Amino acid sequence: MTSNERVVVIGSGLAGVRLARRLGELGMPATLVGEEEHTPYNRVLLAEVLAGRYAPEVIALPAPAELTHGRVVRIDREMRAVHLADGTEIAYDRLVLATGSNPVLPPLRGLWDPERHEFPDGVHAFRTMDDCLGLSKAVRPGARAVVIGGGLLGVSASRALALRGAQVVLAQQGERLMERQLDPSASKLVRRHLTDLGVEVHTETRVRAVRSLGGTVRSVSMADGYALDADLVVIACGVHPRVGLAQDAGLAVHKGVIVDEELRTSDPRIHAIGDCAQFEGTVYGLATPALEQADVLAELLAGDADSPAARYTGTRALTRLTLAGADFLDLAAFGEPEPLPGDDVIQLTDATRGTYRKVVVRDDRLVGGVLVGELGTVGALARAWEGAEPLPANGAPLLHLLTNDGGS
Repeated sequence: MTSNERVVVIGSGLAGVRLARRLGELGMPATLVGEEEHTPYNRVLLAEVLAGRYAPEVIALPAPAELTHGRVVRIDREMRAVHLADGTEIAYDRLVLATGSNPVLPPLRGLWDPERHEFPDGVHAFRTMDDCLGLSKAVRPGARAVVIGGGLLGVSASRALALRGAQVVLAQQGERLMERQLDPSASKLVRRHLTDLGVEVHTETRVRAVRSLGGTVRSVSMADGYALDADLVVIACGVHPRVGLAQDAGLAVHKGVIVDEELRTSDPRIHAIGDCAQFEGTVYGLATPALEQADVLAELLAGDADSPAARYTGTRALTRLTLAGADFLDLAAFGEPEPLPGDDVIQLTDATRGTYRKVVVRDDRLVGGVLVGELGTVGALARAWEGAEPLPANGAPLLHLLTNDGGS
């Protein structure tokens, strides 16, 4: 690729901003198109804004010089141009989709106001800065809040609302909190943390409907017929890749926009990175893979396409949730935390301090782990996992990794 080719990046989240910044550093400025009116921000830290710990400007990302605010409505692959809702047309030589993901909206009766075609007042998703600011404005001490979904997002939102003084009920359809990332023991510690903050946690329960009066939410109905009074309802049921533009443009899409090791879509002039991209069957939906993809693509577009650095081979992603403040919560999960028959498991638990450390070893290799509280060991453990090298047979170095707090 030559330096005078025009690169347009759709999406001003972590992946898009990182790519635009890296390209700028490599002497190839890119035009970044962001739908939100806000300055680009770190979405991972929205819960801290909701909790009142950070002001919105604290989580702002350094915006590149060429930032256009607007919503892209169409990609013209033949003319190599993107069209914005306000009629603006931006030509490209290379286009990068960093469109992120949308919240999953469960099929609940009453979730949409049939007259206004939007949520009733008091019902919020929790995905964007506008969602966060809307919730921050609505929450008050004593407000009755129901959070639907007990994954990473639901846990973060519940904790933040509780710290703001709301009476929070968390409703999770699965049998435990954060069941995709945590094993039962770690999940229990997270539940205890929320309960200590006053959050009422219900697992293996399903929300059936949202009840409103005069366009304002009043309660949530459960599948067992029980009703929860609610001033606020937060939808935190996960996310799915935002692929509408790619589909409309005729690009290959499965769960996400399908890309190869050069992060190319089925159109060689269009690439995809971040939450919207699917590589070898995987949509990561995490910050670390998005940043790695952005760095690889920057090297590819601005550097030597034959360089090994200009190939994406996948990410061994670690899930980490750090919620600071007086009621500190820190957890991490990586690899396969549930052992298979024949695996070795090393587990350390301190019930008094609320800490838990567990790793799974298979064929003398670290294949997964879960840690909750005091995560000084997570850096060293993650490096041992990422390296995938055989561990010494006597097990002493691994036990040292579990107990040594100097590896973060």
